[in-house]
Parts: sequence; structure tokens; C-alpha cells
Amino acid sequence: MDIEAVFGQFPTIKSDEFILKKIDVSHLDEVYEIYNNDRVFEYCGIIPKHNKNTVKSMIGHFERDYNKRTRVKWGIFSNQKPERLVGIIEASDFNQKVNMVTIGYFLAECNWGQGIATNAVAMLLRYLFEEVQVNRIHAEVMPPNEASKEVLLKNGFTKEGMLRQASLWSGKGIVDLEIYSILKQEYEEK
Repeated sequence: MDIEAVFGQFPTIKSDEFILKKIDVSHLDEVYEIYNNDRVFEYCGIIPKHNKNTVKSMIGHFERDYNKRTRVKWGIFSNQKPERLVGIIEASDFNQKVNMVTIGYFLAECNWGQGIATNAVAMLLRYLFEEVQVNRIHAEVMPPNEASKEVLLKNGFTKEGMLRQASLWSGKGIVDLEIYSILKQEYEEK
């Protein structure tokens, strides 16, 4: 794993339709729109934030986590409306010993069902496999989250199984989690 490809300088990832780039305070209104919506986090271990100042502080935490080399949160921006944040995608748990990364994503509710998450995950896979040289990418999904499972399956992930009552998620308590993964070899064969 080329960890410097991730943490040497904040990576920007581009496609014809979207750009994944750093979120800053200028995006506060869009980030607040996402975090203020309880429905967005119905199946996430994230507690919605209903205070704009809390969200502003949280954007600073994105930078702090990046500087600590623990997590990268990209804003998903549409090329049709360049400065409009439509969602967030992240990579975390950079396990260099087994060359593995965990991903997660969520969109503003007004952007659901448009293929945005599927495209953003495809962009992140390409970056992590081809530039960072990761071998395994995985995601944890609450069993009722059918939309998220569909995003992963469309991108070639395999459902490995379920961890029953295995994780404590903020605002959710102890939850079951389905594990999905894709290996570099599978990505290259796709």
C-alpha cells in the first residue's frame, strides 16, 4: 500500500461526471443539509447533527483525521454544478499489514436513486486499487440498507456474511453488520 499517495497531499479524484475533493468551510451549507437529515443516517453509525456550528466544527475534524492519517473524507461534487456538494465518501482503517481499507458513503437525500453513490464508489475503487495499491476494500452495511448493498454489488463486491450483534454504532446500539468486500484481483478481472 502506497500510504503517501493518500496522505502525502490530499488526493482529488476526477471522472467525466464527478469530482471527489476536499471539503472545507465554504461547503458548510451543503454539509449541514446532509448531516441535519435523520433519514440519511438511518442505517449509519453516525448521529445526525442539527446544529450548524457543530457541523462547522466537524468539518475541522475531517482535516484533523486526515492529518492524523486515519481517515479521508471526500466531498462528492457534480461536474454539472461544480461547487455543489451532493454527498460524502470516505476511506478509513488503513490496515497496512494486510493491505486493506474500509469505505463508506452517504448522499444528500435529494440525490438518492440517481447512480451517484455507484459512480463515486467506482471512482474510489479505481483510485485505491490502481494508485494506492490496496489489495482489499471492504464495507460494513446494516442488513436493512438495501440501497447501499446494491451500490456495492454493482461495483463487484461480494457479500462475505453477517457479523451478528458485533458492533456498537452511535445512536443505534449493538447492531448486526453485513460485510462486503472486493479484492484487487477481482477488480482487475471485472
